[in-house]
Formats: sequence, structure tokens, C-alpha cells
Amino acid sequence: MVTAITEGIKVSVITEFISNHSNASLQHFVFTYRVRIENQSEFTIRLLRRHWFIYDSNGITREVEGEGVIGQQPVLEPGESHEYVSGSNLQSTMGKMAGHYLMERQYDGYQFFVEIPEFMLIVPYRLN
Repeated sequence: MVTAITEGIKVSVITEFISNHSNASLQHFVFTYRVRIENQSEFTIRLLRRHWFIYDSNGITREVEGEGVIGQQPVLEPGESHEYVSGSNLQSTMGKMAGHYLMERQYDGYQFFVEIPEFMLIVPYRLN
């Protein structure tokens, strides 16, 4: 698990290789990632947007940007958390992802970026 804290917002990510949806002969490797966002600040915040960078070890880089996460723009009171699972695919056995969320403090509309820590996507047999 990797973790980063930005302005009191803690983001933790854990990944999993999904072998039954992957096909090495077609260079198709599927991963899921579970993200936990914890509001450790004293303010209510809302997640407005996400911006991801997906790096494949074959040299391909993709960028994904959009509103919210999995169709939601969660609002988190101090001490609350939001967790979701999403996925990505690579054309090689290794890669990584990183990015940021755009958050908004509810009481005054202040917007700020929260780091999504870089995490690795590695097919388990590559670790041997």
C-alpha cells in the first residue's frame, strides 16, 4: 500500500493483478486498484475531479481526466473516508499510475489539488 497526505487529505492505494481477465499472448494485463480517501482535516471537502497518468513499461503513457470518481463526487466531513475500486489495463507486465484529485473546501469554495501517490502495477511473476 502507498499513501500520501496533502492538506490533511490522506490517499492510500493498494493494487491487485486480475489474472482471469488478462491474456499474456494478447499483451493484455488487467489490474484493479482500491483507493481510500480520508479527510483528516478540520474542514468538509468535496472531490470534484480526478487526473490520472498511466505509464506502461512499453513506453505508452495515457492520461485520464474527468469529474469525480466512478460517477461520484463524494463529500467528506472531518474524520470521514470514501473508498472505491477501479481498474486499468496495460500492454506489458509492468507499469505505474499517479495523479491528483481536485478538492473543494465546502465552507469557502477554496479548491486545491490532492496527490494520488504513485503506485506500481506489476504482474506477480515479474517479482520472482
